[in-house]
Amino acid sequence: MCRHIAYLGPSVALGELLTLPPHSLVRQSWEPRSQRHGTVNADGFGVGWYADGDPVPGRYRRPGPIWGDQTFADLTRVVRSTALLAAVRDATGADADGEAAAAPFAAGPLLFSHNGAVKGWPHSVAPLAAALPPAELLSLTARCDSALVWALVRHRLTEGDALPQAVADTVVDVAVAAPESRLNLLLTDGATIVATAWGDTLSYLAGPGPRTVVASEPYDDDPRWRTVPDRTLLTATRADVLLTPLKEPTA
Repeated sequence: MCRHIAYLGPSVALGELLTLPPHSLVRQSWEPRSQRHGTVNADGFGVGWYADGDPVPGRYRRPGPIWGDQTFADLTRVVRSTALLAAVRDATGADADGEAAAAPFAAGPLLFSHNGAVKGWPHSVAPLAAALPPAELLSLTARCDSALVWALVRHRLTEGDALPQAVADTVVDVAVAAPESRLNLLLTDGATIVATAWGDTLSYLAGPGPRTVVASEPYDDDPRWRTVPDRTLLTATRADVLLTPLKEPTA
């Protein structure tokens, strides 16, 4: 469920990544080629991007299907950026959170998305939620599983973890509490992309030049796309991509 994409590289119009490729994120909203769970991603969408000289990204999110939003089409045609994160959503269950539940979630310079589902939500992860400071629980912008996963990542970051460690440890913690969860996470600060393959597909495209794309699935048939193995942490900059096996959870 859900499809997402992040980009680092030279300045491009958002549409060059999100609408123009033959199998763009927009097309993946109704015709994903590799999605293992669900078939249509019509329960919300969003894009976050970075402007020159401003570390805090802008966002555009809506609760409905991406293909019906003409403003999105106009925005992606004229807005340019050197870094972005975008997603289309297939909701885990019925909710009334609207665009608040649509990725990307944001905090300061960070953008975040979750492709997957927490098994047994919400009861399975109640102990993890209870361990968060009350102020952090009260700051949740939505009542969905992705919002709680984002809160768990943010808490680790406030405790001093680096981005890759915070993402990796959160995935393992949730997997212990809720086995069989699907936890493909995607996080960027505009300079680095951190992602996990845990239960669904993930690919990356490096180059040409200082340019990296990380996505749930390739947006075209370029042979340079590489598949990320399951149970893997990806850390990427514009110039490098590092893949690290994630430790298996132990009860």
